[in-house]
Amino acid sequence: MKGLEKDLRRLVPEERVRTDPEDLRAYAADATYYVRRGKPDAVVLPETTEEVSKVLRYAFGRTIPVTPRGAGTGLSGGATPLKGGIVLDMKRMRQVLEINRRNLSARVEAGVVLADFHRAVKKLGLFYPPNPQSMTVCTLGGNVATRACGPHGVKYGATGDYVLGLEVVLADGSVIEPGGDVVRSSAGYDLVHLFSGSEGTLGVITKIRLRLLPLPPAHRTVVVACETIEQAGDTVTEILAGGTLPAMIEFIPQMAVVAMNQYIRPPLTTQGQAYLLMDLDGTLDQIASQADHILGICRRMAVLDIRVIEDEKEAQSYWTARSNLGAMLLTVMKKAVNEDVAVPRDRIPEFVRGIQALSATLTKVVLGIGGHAGDGNMHPTILYPEVSDAAETEARATIEKVVRLGLSLGGTVSGEHGIGFHKAEFLALQLGPTQMELLKRIKKALDPKGILNPGKLWLDGR
Repeated sequence: MKGLEKDLRRLVPEERVRTDPEDLRAYAADATYYVRRGKPDAVVLPETTEEVSKVLRYAFGRTIPVTPRGAGTGLSGGATPLKGGIVLDMKRMRQVLEINRRNLSARVEAGVVLADFHRAVKKLGLFYPPNPQSMTVCTLGGNVATRACGPHGVKYGATGDYVLGLEVVLADGSVIEPGGDVVRSSAGYDLVHLFSGSEGTLGVITKIRLRLLPLPPAHRTVVVACETIEQAGDTVTEILAGGTLPAMIEFIPQMAVVAMNQYIRPPLTTQGQAYLLMDLDGTLDQIASQADHILGICRRMAVLDIRVIEDEKEAQSYWTARSNLGAMLLTVMKKAVNEDVAVPRDRIPEFVRGIQALSATLTKVVLGIGGHAGDGNMHPTILYPEVSDAAETEARATIEKVVRLGLSLGGTVSGEHGIGFHKAEFLALQLGPTQMELLKRIKKALDPKGILNPGKLWLDGR
């Protein structure tokens, strides 16, 4: 321990090397602290790519595990140092290096907080769409490493769709810069998107080049109360197939609306089984046309209620309540585990019905459901009225059943949270042995000593 600390303080200024037990405890897990914790031997807070390179060169020479970390908001255990070693906390690399309005692009360091970046580009009349719920604290490097998304995915896609280029430090300390500022490139293998979503297992992302869009000039919120889950699913299908593409379409179950009604005025009717919360963006004429089209579809579908909210402050209260649902639930529950299984959009009603049927069999935990209806990324949530060994056992079995249900409907084990270690035992269910072996061969080629974020994506020895 002392030798490691002494060596690291030769590589970076000593005040940015942490080894005190209370400091290390803060880095023992990400937001999946409720599942499993690690025990790092040291934490390093680099401020330059050169410092990251020095630390990795040192670790590679001594086969010391290195776990990259952004803000620790991940929900799959990706930043948990399962094998000890060094945690690289990237939050000090937080500069927005360039915003090129003429090229609609930007260059940033990996530790830039997403909400700060949103504000910076908005000042120039530009727009960066990805908006995961943790955007006020999560970092762009973490977003790229997990291919994060958020409600804007239905219209604008996920983080990976906006990554033009990267600066990456490899396991041996080498620095590469795949991609660039061009929107299209056919130059060799697509290394940019190989590292995007690699969860720190192939290299440490230090800088990112991002694509931007013009800022939509106006927004309008629409809320639809549906009599049944099937009606909600059919309404989404009709809206999208009819040519209207809302910026966001959130699926909210009745139970969640009851909680939201404590914070929104006027409250929503609670007679529906499912609700759709939509954001329309564009010019005022475009929004008016979209709203009219959605109103027509909803009337034909005979939904219970539909509101087009003109007042911006009232509209924001709906979105704020939606983003704070997790915190609301934890005022009445002891613990929550938020999953993210994505299914084809036309299979959402089947998935929700399956979740409800599974929930009816549970005795120690409660299973809720919500999600991004526009792209099929659903978020089953396991809620604990009380925490006990029996509840943990039932919850773990429930997670596997949820994953298998999603896969049976043509879905994926993760739509935006990533695999980490939390879902490592399930990835092979989706990919099969041949693809899993290919992933391991790629890992071996780029990280021959296995020092980068070990214990993630697949279980050791399986």
